[in-house]
Amino acid sequence: MTSLHTALLQSSGRPGDVAHNLRVLEDAAREAAATGAGLLACPELFLTGYAIGGDVHRLAETADGDSAGAIGKIAAEHGIAVLYGYPERAAQGESDSTAVYNSAQLIGPAGERLANYRKTHLFGCFEREFFTPGERAVVQAELAGLRIGVLICYDVEFPENVRAHALAGTDLLLVPTAQMHPFQFVPESVIPVRAFENQMYVGYVNRVGAEGEFEFVGLSCLAGPDGVVRTRAGRTEQLVRADVDPAFLKESRAGNPYLHDRRPELYGPLT
Repeated sequence: MTSLHTALLQSSGRPGDVAHNLRVLEDAAREAAATGAGLLACPELFLTGYAIGGDVHRLAETADGDSAGAIGKIAAEHGIAVLYGYPERAAQGESDSTAVYNSAQLIGPAGERLANYRKTHLFGCFEREFFTPGERAVVQAELAGLRIGVLICYDVEFPENVRAHALAGTDLLLVPTAQMHPFQFVPESVIPVRAFENQMYVGYVNRVGAEGEFEFVGLSCLAGPDGVVRTRAGRTEQLVRADVDPAFLKESRAGNPYLHDRRPELYGPLT
């Protein structure tokens, strides 16, 4: 079982400029692949920017839109899987054809679409004004012998979401995010705990710097099932990398009793 070298692109790109952000993504994919990475993860709404107001609807695309095709070509050219955040326009034929979702899509190393997740827990007035919440809690894909799961930002702050992934067998949970001041304790403290209590790797990849009324805190990280952070970005635009080791994950799960010692018959009142 070989490790999956994973790269996290901490960047806010250029809000409102999809073409520029695709170029940033391509440069990061090229650099990550050159260092042996098999996966590149980008932040929440990386394709368009986060604080872009009504432009969310103007720039939204379907999951199989032009940008998905462009990122598929980037992934195939460099032989690297890519996870990116974007505003997703509902496909023709869906029950609410006007809906726009805060989504993240995983493209495989051959350019194929592997998984698409719609954020289920929207944060604040801005997101609730422009987005419709997703209704599917656990979205997964297989990559390099690992089961990859996806949540977005606020989703990971609900322990039920991450536990659902643990019970579904997620090995690496990718969390594109737009975490802002003063909530830096989430990447600093919550993410390592989520990884430990659920026995999985968690890749948390944030925006950084000022954007509209928000100040994104960076601090992207990859935490292991032992609660130890394998790599941590600072407060600037960075590409950081670390390994997701399936052998270590198996060993850690064998020694940690959390999931085995659960008593779900007692948890009914939680829901």
